[in-house]
Amino acid sequence: EVQLQASGGGLVQAGGSLRLSCAASGFTVDDNAIGWFRQAPGKEREGLSCISFSDGNTYYADSAKGRFTISSDNAKTTVYLQMNSLKPEDTAVYYCAVDPTPCTVVAGDDYSGMDYWGTGTQVTVSS
Repeated sequence: EVQLQASGGGLVQAGGSLRLSCAASGFTVDDNAIGWFRQAPGKEREGLSCISFSDGNTYYADSAKGRFTISSDNAKTTVYLQMNSLKPEDTAVYYCAVDPTPCTVVAGDDYSGMDYWGTGTQVTVSS
């Protein structure tokens, strides 16, 4: 059974940092990628970042470049999203999901190709 569990969200002041974790199990990690998404109330889901275990590549959306860093543990069972210099507009529910391609789906506009979605974690940034 595939399981993805996002955690690490919370309330933080603008300029602060959070590290989100995505615990993954039940699938062949080396053949896939893990992406981070977010969705704010009234807005579309946005693909933020991705790490591909098949080729080692990473992807960052413009909104994440320079502030967010994606990484994984050596066992590839947990993917992290380090978020620095947080802004109120970063407030959203953050999700992790399995991309069966080397981050191609996360980097695109249509996320229906994602294989599995995890539960979300709320991030709230106060001004």
